[in-house]
Amino acid sequence: MVVGSGFGGSVAAFRLAQANQQVVVLERGRAYRPGAFPRAPHELTRALWNPSDGLLGLFDVWSFRGLAGVVASGLGGGSLIYANVLLPMDEKWFVTEDPGTGRNQPWPVTRADLDPHYKEVQQMLGAQRFPFEHPEYAGSGKTAAMWEAAERLGLEYQRPPLAVSFSASGHTAPGLVLPEPHYGNIHGLQRTTCRLCGECDIGCQSGSKNTLDHTYLSAAQHYGADIRPQCEVRSFEPTPSGWSVRYVEHRRAHDTGPFDTKSLPLMTLTCNRLVLAAGTFGTTYLLLRNRAALPGLSPLLGHRFCGNGDLLGFVFGARDQQGRPRHLGSSAAPVITSAIRVPDRLDGGNGRGYYVEDAGYPAFGDWLVESFDALGLADRVLDTARAWARARLTSDPKTQIAERVSKFLGSGRSSAGATALLGIGRDVPDGVMRLRGHWLDVDWRIRTSRTYFDRVGATMERLAKEFGGSFRPNPLSWLDRVVTVHPLGGAPMGHSPADGVIDSRGEVFGYPGLFVVDGAAMPGPVGTNPALTIAAFADWAATAILEGRTKELPPRTGRGAATAHHYRDADTDGEAPAGKGVTLGEDLKGHFAFDATDPEQGAAQGRADGTTFAVHLRVELDDVDGMVADPQHACRASGRVHCDALGGRLPVAGGTVNLLVNLDQNGALGVRYRLFFTDAVGYPLTLVAWREIRRGPLLGLWHDATTRPFRILAGHVEAKHPTRDVRDATHPQTRTVGAGVASIHGLDLIHSLTSLRGAARDPLGQARTLVRFGTFVLDGLWRVYAPAPLTRPGTRTGDRS
Repeated sequence: MVVGSGFGGSVAAFRLAQANQQVVVLERGRAYRPGAFPRAPHELTRALWNPSDGLLGLFDVWSFRGLAGVVASGLGGGSLIYANVLLPMDEKWFVTEDPGTGRNQPWPVTRADLDPHYKEVQQMLGAQRFPFEHPEYAGSGKTAAMWEAAERLGLEYQRPPLAVSFSASGHTAPGLVLPEPHYGNIHGLQRTTCRLCGECDIGCQSGSKNTLDHTYLSAAQHYGADIRPQCEVRSFEPTPSGWSVRYVEHRRAHDTGPFDTKSLPLMTLTCNRLVLAAGTFGTTYLLLRNRAALPGLSPLLGHRFCGNGDLLGFVFGARDQQGRPRHLGSSAAPVITSAIRVPDRLDGGNGRGYYVEDAGYPAFGDWLVESFDALGLADRVLDTARAWARARLTSDPKTQIAERVSKFLGSGRSSAGATALLGIGRDVPDGVMRLRGHWLDVDWRIRTSRTYFDRVGATMERLAKEFGGSFRPNPLSWLDRVVTVHPLGGAPMGHSPADGVIDSRGEVFGYPGLFVVDGAAMPGPVGTNPALTIAAFADWAATAILEGRTKELPPRTGRGAATAHHYRDADTDGEAPAGKGVTLGEDLKGHFAFDATDPEQGAAQGRADGTTFAVHLRVELDDVDGMVADPQHACRASGRVHCDALGGRLPVAGGTVNLLVNLDQNGALGVRYRLFFTDAVGYPLTLVAWREIRRGPLLGLWHDATTRPFRILAGHVEAKHPTRDVRDATHPQTRTVGAGVASIHGLDLIHSLTSLRGAARDPLGQARTLVRFGTFVLDGLWRVYAPAPLTRPGTRTGDRS
């Protein structure tokens, strides 16, 4: 099964289907046939992705503290909105040691490993260079300007391979009908050669872009792949025979307004191999959300995030050598036609390497540029108003007003001499992706890559001067924010679990049959447009699967020993006496780490990782006398667990708290918690917390009263020996998901004491109940902490004097 249909998922699906493997592709977005991409204002307002708000559109926009990200949601993934560039990663940028940063970003694959796969992908995607250099094509203006500027500055220039069809049947011209490939087309509609409209990044209406739906996915379907758009994966987990995947279907009827996506029915599929290719954000989010079902994942999950050095800048007012306005034709060519390379210190440069590329835009972008010239627009409006007033006052008989309309529209020089520049390169991959409740959070800041971004900006400014224009940075850069369309990392490849989540073939360490083949797999920036490298890596991984070079699939356990849970009331025989119960609240806060079994080690790791854990409980008992008489001293517990790493606020579905249980003949007592809940994707979990209270110095009372070591177990697990084992009385096969320590802090302890309430309606009855409960607690603590009786020298306790 393949999750996602971008550059990783489409390539893997095609290669596996071509080899007669049974393949299912689940893509959350819908299919976009030629002509179906949004253009009108009422369409563009619905062209965003957020199913809970009824938005099932193409663009998925993310906002984090240091950057924003724009990715696609549709059949074909990022290929629907990328700028078509198919450049391979520079050979010397496959680094293990990263000089000058003190950080490693191991690439366990090399350029030599990927070279044959680069060629396969370029051929499948029909890579061609921009061929229109004749002045009759307006779009050649920016291409020529980039080449001339690079020549004068001594920079390396090229026209990169593009996944665009410019020619058909031996002819090169816009709008020619493209012949159908032997594998057909998934949309069944006619395609034409590039119309030179600059709309690559908002969806190609003519099918001129050789996007993944027209190529790899069409071919995969031809070979029998089952491709299912509008299917979003929610959770997955290992089973004894492979993987179980749960997903929901998004229907077009849900895009009319806010919709409760939690109400969508879950469907389940099983598979032998699971290929995650939902994009850097999507794949990492899925792995983080399902972390409780995947013990032993590398601690680098979520690490090595970067934006591939993306930086956007703008050129305005370009002029030629004679000072005349220059027509760059930014809306009359593919978005990118040229690339200028600045070397890295690894290959002769002075810093971290990068590319600067021209970046065109659709025709409506020209109108936006013109609207920025507010003074010019004001002058034209005033001139038109004066001409209209003069004609009315003088009864001018002239009725042909073309000249007047032309002057009102203006010369268009502002937009003709404008273009955008896109920087892509080797920023520092030090971002960390985590969960914040139900949301993905990325902690990435520009400061560690500021030197790199300053160099890219300086090169853009030099190019703008060579264009005869002025340079304007992206306004977001003033706020220390960048926009990336190439997010990478989160499940990086490495040589071992100590330096990566997956191996060089894309297989997750410790989980044979689970693969990551998209941008999340990159251990650092690619340094150029990453589409080709991601696709080549997926092709390399698929080859390894088909040649049997991945690990065998061993028998696996699923959720562990999960059993139906229940609690025992303090008085289980008959009804509890009315008015003899109490309730109290308890708040515990601490830290937690996945895969830890020792609570202290888990708490230390959790503090280092910033993984917090909290429990808010309401403890209830119906009959204090019955609870005291019960050897287990059992109380009901309800409330919630709050842990971002498990999905945020999670309700406790049931559980027990056992107060001051006798542990042994030496007078030790124990407090035991067993709480049942599920994580954000529905995986059942059990929180087992405890505190052993043994004879010792009175100063230890505070620690014993406020500190709770805990473990989280897979499944809803009952205690095997509830009266004897306080710490971890579970079935032997139960898996520990993680461990940590939580404590009651000072203010929380005050809140807990003041929350104590009696159930009786009359004040006297409440007082009696509370006194009985308090006596029980204090008596137990006194028996443990009371000083030993004094004896005279030479006598034994109990001797007569």
